[in-house]
Amino acid sequence: MMNSMDGEDYIDGSGRVEARYLAFLETVSTLRPSLHRYCARMTGSVMDGEDVVQEALIEAYRKLDQFDDRRPLKPWLFRIAYNRCIDFLRHKGVRDEAEAAAAVPEAILPIEPAAFGVGKAVEHLVAWLPPKERACILLKEVFDYSLEEIADLVDSTVGGVKAALSRARTKLAESSPPEKPPRRADPELTRILQLYVDRFNQRDWEGVRELISADARLRVFDRFGGKFADAPYFFNYDRWPWPWKLERGEVDGEPVLIVLQRGGDTWTSYSVIRMKVIGQKIERIADYIHCPWMIQAATSISLVGGGQMRAI
Repeated sequence: MMNSMDGEDYIDGSGRVEARYLAFLETVSTLRPSLHRYCARMTGSVMDGEDVVQEALIEAYRKLDQFDDRRPLKPWLFRIAYNRCIDFLRHKGVRDEAEAAAAVPEAILPIEPAAFGVGKAVEHLVAWLPPKERACILLKEVFDYSLEEIADLVDSTVGGVKAALSRARTKLAESSPPEKPPRRADPELTRILQLYVDRFNQRDWEGVRELISADARLRVFDRFGGKFADAPYFFNYDRWPWPWKLERGEVDGEPVLIVLQRGGDTWTSYSVIRMKVIGQKIERIADYIHCPWMIQAATSISLVGGGQMRAI
């Protein structure tokens, strides 16, 4: 976790860390990939999903003294993550969709629609469902929660969950997800990303710094958040114990930089770096090098080499 969640604030006078905080950190270490998988499908982006996971875990850590130790941590974390996902989706402009879904009467349809397939196949079909239906179908079909557990997680009733599941299954069985319009390439972003890749791979750190604004913000997930100028960023990359390089590419249709790791005779995708460019300068860097589960959760990954896009 990030520095604010390392447990130092919860050591008593004898040097002992409270048991609940140790249990929290242990649970998070094993739960993190599945929590990210859930948030990635809820938000429709593996990177936005990781951002939401970070916010949810920080919120949970700060509220841990209010948690009832008699209850399991996992459902509580999923509920906080669900609420954070809804906040994210509303912020992204789907408030009307969320409210419309909430306004549907919680009546159970008399006939269950035909099965449409379960498990991982569902994950890539749910992004176009309203948030409540999206959450219920993921929690039921992918994470195998009971109706009662789902009702608690999404702040509903068992009847409401059944209704949401029925609507979601009907939509998934009868309709095809709408195709996303192709993302328009930003020539300036493309140019800056390519320069960054070329200089980074040459370890030309001064050249890389020329691309970054003086006030740029850096977030290395689970390690650092603050001004780029205050971080030993390049030094840390120099210390990686395995060969690596960057390439420009796309993850789930979004232009990013992809960290490649060399193993044997091949390069494989390891992680992602997301950037925001304003006025020919990089203003924000989000580096997910410590979150390799993101690559596994991505729907599609493509690399740009020699000006050509190739799927991997």
